[in-house]
Amino acid sequence: MKPLGPIPPGYEANAQGRLMIGSHDVAALIEAAGDTPLFVYHLGMVARRIDRLRAAIPSGLEIHYAIKANPFAPLVSAIVTMVDGFDVASDGELAHAIGAGMAAERISFAGPGKKARELEAAIRVGATINLESEHEADRALSIGEALGLKPRLAVRINPEFELRGSGMRMGGGAKPFGIDQHRVPALIRRLVQAGVDYRGLHIFAGSQSLDGQAIIEAQANSVALAKRIDEETGTRAPLVNLGGGFGVPYFAGDVALDVETIGAALAEQVDHDAARYAIELGRWLVAEAGVYLARVVDRKESHGKTFLVTDGGLHHQLAASGNFGTVVRRNYPVAVATKFGFVAEEEASVVGCLCTPLDRLADDAGLPRAEPGDVIAVFLAGAYGATASPSAFLGHPAAREIAISSESAVILT
Repeated sequence: MKPLGPIPPGYEANAQGRLMIGSHDVAALIEAAGDTPLFVYHLGMVARRIDRLRAAIPSGLEIHYAIKANPFAPLVSAIVTMVDGFDVASDGELAHAIGAGMAAERISFAGPGKKARELEAAIRVGATINLESEHEADRALSIGEALGLKPRLAVRINPEFELRGSGMRMGGGAKPFGIDQHRVPALIRRLVQAGVDYRGLHIFAGSQSLDGQAIIEAQANSVALAKRIDEETGTRAPLVNLGGGFGVPYFAGDVALDVETIGAALAEQVDHDAARYAIELGRWLVAEAGVYLARVVDRKESHGKTFLVTDGGLHHQLAASGNFGTVVRRNYPVAVATKFGFVAEEEASVVGCLCTPLDRLADDAGLPRAEPGDVIAVFLAGAYGATASPSAFLGHPAAREIAISSESAVILT
């Protein structure tokens, strides 16, 4: 039997033994949405997450939401009032951010390979472009000149250090992200001389780290690096985006981050007289607030093993199948939502409806006995779920998505 990941706090069963998401019974949510598969996002949990972070970090330090974690429109619109800025990685996300009501001057645009139309869109609305190369800087300057507009430009640094223990390392060594640390001062001098609206620095060393001390170390290195670059260029960065990297506990044995300790250390590192600072988070803010629901359509035995075949799968929730950034496949937190909290009676694998052996949502898991009609819940589905999965694979329809408030209102797409 393979262990399941830890179910996040805040989920309980009702008197009928069905999973409650906030004040909502999963059966009622499925009825409201019309069918499964279904993603449910609890806005109240997101708000509490952001409130906790706000209380932990130094006063004045900004919180930015990375839309790539979950761009579901009702979720993004709700988060606008909770955070200080958005980070986008395409012109599509830029349009989402503007449409949700975020002011353009509070939006930053990162990512390698920005197309000419994307640079132009950002310059036209006044969003900040985080430059990933000197060539991108040349292109942005040229487009700004052609438009007769002064572009807002920041420099993304590929630092010489990395975020230890991160699931995806985005700094240190040869990387497609950012400009190598030693080349940054020359570019900043050139940007200032060109008369652009210089907006500061972006330092993102990695993501999905559960090592609090490693995050503290990376943040300290980032603050020191920003100060050093300011000194070398004689130009103060108006904003230093320290990136994120905060992980969430997906798998058995994972331990949640102590953000209060991280925040206390950050309070000793930042100097608000020298610069404004921001941290950029996606996954940590929204992952635990999402649940993916899929209905069991078949129960079958093969060579002594039990398979629960659902109407969902990796085409909606790729990460839970182990095909999104993991080397060794481990089980996400999974439960039978219609028998939530029941004692495990059997060992079963939860699989999807796709014609590929990769479509597995749980391997050899201890679960209460489930029959066709029961509903499987995959937790930690609020980040990198629907839009990070191959939804067009084999022509199956996209999953439904809804967001629920802390009260009784249900927001549909």
